[in-house]
Amino acid sequence: MSKSYIKLGELASYINGYAFKPKDRGSEGLPIIRIQDLTGSSNDKGFYKGTYPSKIEINNGDVLISWSASLGVYVWNNRKALLNQHIFKVVFDKGEIDKDYFVYAVQFSLHRMRQLTHGATMKHVVKKDFENVLIPYPSLKDQRKVAHVLDKLKESINKKMDELKKLDELIKARFVEMFGDPISNKRGWDKQLLTNLVNKIGSGATPKGGKESYQYHGISFIRSMNVHDGYFSYTDLAHINSKQANQLSNVIVKSGDVFINITGASVARSCIVPDDILPARVNQHVSIVRCKEGVLNPIFTNNLFLNSSFKKLLLSIGSSGGATRQAITKKQLEELKIILPPISQQNEFANFVQQVDKSKFENIVYLNKTLSSKILSQLGDAIRD
Repeated sequence: MSKSYIKLGELASYINGYAFKPKDRGSEGLPIIRIQDLTGSSNDKGFYKGTYPSKIEINNGDVLISWSASLGVYVWNNRKALLNQHIFKVVFDKGEIDKDYFVYAVQFSLHRMRQLTHGATMKHVVKKDFENVLIPYPSLKDQRKVAHVLDKLKESINKKMDELKKLDELIKARFVEMFGDPISNKRGWDKQLLTNLVNKIGSGATPKGGKESYQYHGISFIRSMNVHDGYFSYTDLAHINSKQANQLSNVIVKSGDVFINITGASVARSCIVPDDILPARVNQHVSIVRCKEGVLNPIFTNNLFLNSSFKKLLLSIGSSGGATRQAITKKQLEELKIILPPISQQNEFANFVQQVDKSKFENIVYLNKTLSSKILSQLGDAIRD
């Protein structure tokens, strides 16, 4: 393979999306695609019914690149839609490039683009800098060869993802096996109000200045987009400074805390805090549930929240207020009646979950390391004499 590089701007045109206003968003028409819709951190789509410039229309197979807040490259495969601002649609109208190879090469170059980010509080790449990023540029034949190898790797990764899903199902099945349905409670477990079993239930606030005040480093600031069912998403993890954190001293996160989303489309999603994000605070859309040691095990509690029957209860509470935005209040959390098996059985279940999590962790390490190393290897070969 011959050694060669090319600027992204020499390969394609990059069409930015439209700055839709809140009044443009409705419940009918074509979905408006935002960065959150690409990263999977929101299910709350808006729709637009009206005329629009054809350049912002996206269809299956289009390559999209988010260039603000969360940098990433995606292949759109979810029907016709409209592109919001902060996302480029790639139009291959210049150099000779295999689309699949292009996606991998841009992924490979994301770290360079992050180094080019502008703005103290928000990741942001200006179009000129983006177009000047160099990627390896072998012959079209070799591009296809590299993409083929990486496609095979993706198949392996998808198998690992299936293994992760099966491990999650195993945990859910074990919960029901040990404790039964927590709502019908046919096992006859003691039931108590959640408020009597915890040391804290509480959410925070958004620091003055909103998201424009976030920074790259500092104290982790947890938002609902970070809390998913059974796992914590590091995507778009915000940070605040010490002064802002001091203003949120009532929501200091501690090891073992359970997070539960209490507003919006992600209401009732829950996970346990990962220790590597500490120190941390939460905003007003996330509540901390801190279990009393020796009374309520946090791993048991989180999996209670994840149980399908209990999840239905939480979602019904979230919709009970009649408002357009789902919400669970602090009082409603406090007054949740939950089963309370003996702590020894809760701990037995928690030990089982931790053993399964070791297998999950091995799969996640594989997913995180193998793809990046293979991309580096394949693209390295592509530019090596």
